Amino acid sequence: MEKPKINDVYKFNFSFTDEEVKTYAKISGDCNPIHVSENYGKKSIFGKCIVHGYYSISIFSKIYGTILYPEEHILISQNAKYLKPIFTGVEYTAIFTVKELFHKKNRVLYKNEIFENITGEIKITGESILMNKKHYNWQ
Repeated sequence: MEKPKINDVYKFNFSFTDEEVKTYAKISGDCNPIHVSENYGKKSIFGKCIVHGYYSISIFSKIYGTILYPEEHILISQNAKYLKPIFTGVEYTAIFTVKELFHKKNRVLYKNEIFENITGEIKITGESILMNKKHYNWQ
Protein backbone atom coordinates (compact mmCIF):
# COMPACT_ATOMS: atom_id res chain seq x y z
CA MET A 1 0.00 0.00 0.00
CA GLU A 2 1.34 3.44 -0.93
CA LYS A 3 2.03 6.07 1.69
CA PRO A 4 -0.95 8.35 2.30
CA LYS A 5 -1.28 11.69 0.53
CA ILE A 6 -3.53 14.69 1.22
CA ASN A 7 -7.12 14.02 0.05
CA ASP A 8 -6.64 10.25 -0.31
CA VAL A 9 -10.00 8.59 0.36
CA TYR A 10 -10.79 5.09 1.62
CA LYS A 11 -14.38 3.76 1.76
CA PHE A 12 -15.81 0.78 3.62
CA ASN A 13 -19.40 -0.53 3.54
CA PHE A 14 -20.91 -2.07 6.67
CA SER A 15 -24.00 -2.57 8.81
CA PHE A 16 -24.79 -3.51 12.41
CA THR A 17 -27.01 -6.32 13.67
CA ASP A 18 -29.29 -6.46 16.72
CA GLU A 19 -27.17 -9.31 18.08
CA GLU A 20 -23.99 -7.23 17.82
CA VAL A 21 -25.63 -4.32 19.66
CA LYS A 22 -26.82 -6.62 22.47
CA THR A 23 -23.33 -8.11 22.75
CA TYR A 24 -21.82 -4.61 22.92
CA ALA A 25 -24.36 -3.67 25.62
CA LYS A 26 -23.23 -6.64 27.72
CA ILE A 27 -19.53 -5.94 27.21
CA SER A 28 -19.76 -2.19 27.81
CA GLY A 29 -22.37 -2.35 30.56
CA ASP A 30 -24.48 0.22 28.68
CA CYS A 31 -27.83 -1.55 28.69
CA ASN A 32 -29.87 1.63 28.19
CA PRO A 33 -33.24 0.46 26.80
CA ILE A 34 -32.91 2.84 23.83
CA HIS A 35 -30.32 0.34 22.55
CA VAL A 36 -31.73 -3.04 23.59
CA SER A 37 -35.53 -2.88 24.18
CA GLU A 38 -37.65 -3.05 21.04
CA ASN A 39 -40.72 -1.77 22.93
CA TYR A 40 -38.81 1.15 24.42
CA GLY A 41 -37.24 1.97 21.05
CA LYS A 42 -40.67 2.07 19.35
CA LYS A 43 -41.86 4.69 21.87
CA SER A 44 -38.70 6.81 21.55
CA ILE A 45 -38.24 9.85 19.32
CA PHE A 46 -36.40 7.56 16.88
CA GLY A 47 -39.21 5.01 16.53
CA LYS A 48 -36.82 2.11 17.12
CA CYS A 49 -33.63 1.19 18.93
CA ILE A 50 -30.43 3.01 18.06
CA VAL A 51 -26.87 1.71 17.97
CA HIS A 52 -24.62 2.89 20.83
CA GLY A 53 -22.57 5.93 19.84
CA TYR A 54 -19.24 4.37 20.75
CA TYR A 55 -20.15 1.11 19.07
CA SER A 56 -21.14 2.97 15.90
CA ILE A 57 -17.69 4.59 15.68
CA SER A 58 -15.96 1.28 16.39
CA ILE A 59 -15.97 0.88 12.61
CA PHE A 60 -13.16 3.43 12.58
CA SER A 61 -11.11 1.23 14.89
CA LYS A 62 -11.81 -1.80 12.71
CA ILE A 63 -10.52 -0.05 9.60
CA TYR A 64 -7.47 1.50 11.26
CA GLY A 65 -6.62 -1.67 13.16
CA THR A 66 -7.13 -4.30 10.48
CA ILE A 67 -7.38 -2.83 6.96
CA LEU A 68 -5.85 0.63 6.41
CA TYR A 69 -2.11 0.46 7.21
CA PRO A 70 -2.81 -1.85 10.19
CA GLU A 71 0.75 -2.93 10.91
CA GLU A 72 2.11 -0.60 13.63
CA HIS A 73 -0.96 1.70 13.48
CA ILE A 74 -1.47 3.55 16.77
CA LEU A 75 -4.51 5.73 17.49
CA ILE A 76 -3.37 9.01 19.08
CA SER A 77 -6.69 10.85 19.25
CA GLN A 78 -10.24 10.64 17.98
CA ASN A 79 -13.38 12.75 18.17
CA ALA A 80 -16.88 12.27 16.83
CA LYS A 81 -20.01 14.33 16.36
CA TYR A 82 -23.21 12.28 16.22
CA LEU A 83 -25.47 14.09 13.76
CA LYS A 84 -28.18 11.45 13.30
CA PRO A 85 -28.78 8.02 14.84
CA ILE A 86 -27.39 4.77 13.51
CA PHE A 87 -29.76 1.79 13.26
CA THR A 88 -29.28 -1.94 12.87
CA GLY A 89 -30.04 -3.56 9.52
CA VAL A 90 -29.14 -0.43 7.53
CA GLU A 91 -26.23 -0.24 5.09
CA TYR A 92 -23.68 2.49 5.73
CA THR A 93 -20.41 3.65 4.21
CA ALA A 94 -17.51 4.87 6.31
CA ILE A 95 -15.32 7.35 4.47
CA PHE A 96 -11.79 8.16 5.61
CA THR A 97 -10.08 11.20 4.06
CA VAL A 98 -6.46 12.19 4.63
CA LYS A 99 -6.56 15.84 5.77
CA GLU A 100 -3.05 16.54 7.07
CA LEU A 101 0.37 14.85 7.20
CA PHE A 102 2.76 15.30 10.11
CA HIS A 103 5.98 14.14 8.48
CA LYS A 104 8.32 14.54 11.46
CA LYS A 105 6.00 12.66 13.82
CA ASN A 106 4.91 9.91 11.38
CA ARG A 107 1.26 10.90 11.86
CA VAL A 108 -1.80 11.46 9.72
CA LEU A 109 -4.98 13.39 10.45
CA TYR A 110 -8.02 11.66 8.97
CA LYS A 111 -11.56 12.96 8.59
CA ASN A 112 -13.95 10.13 9.50
CA GLU A 113 -17.52 10.11 8.23
CA ILE A 114 -20.41 7.67 8.18
CA PHE A 115 -23.14 8.00 5.55
CA GLU A 116 -26.35 6.02 5.15
CA ASN A 117 -26.23 4.38 1.72
CA ILE A 118 -29.89 4.74 0.71
CA THR A 119 -30.47 8.36 1.78
CA GLY A 120 -26.91 9.66 1.46
CA GLU A 121 -27.34 11.37 4.84
CA ILE A 122 -24.26 11.96 6.94
CA LYS A 123 -24.70 10.35 10.35
CA ILE A 124 -21.36 10.86 12.10
CA THR A 125 -18.36 13.06 11.44
CA GLY A 126 -15.07 13.46 13.25
CA GLU A 127 -11.32 13.23 13.06
CA SER A 128 -8.57 10.86 14.09
CA ILE A 129 -4.83 11.21 14.36
CA LEU A 130 -2.87 8.02 13.84
CA MET A 131 0.83 7.27 14.10
CA ASN A 132 2.58 4.64 12.02
CA LYS A 133 6.38 4.64 11.88
CA LYS A 134 6.41 1.98 9.17
CA HIS A 135 3.86 3.38 6.70
CA TYR A 136 3.88 7.09 7.58
CA ASN A 137 7.56 7.58 6.88
CA TRP A 138 8.04 10.09 4.06
CA GLN A 139 11.83 10.41 4.34
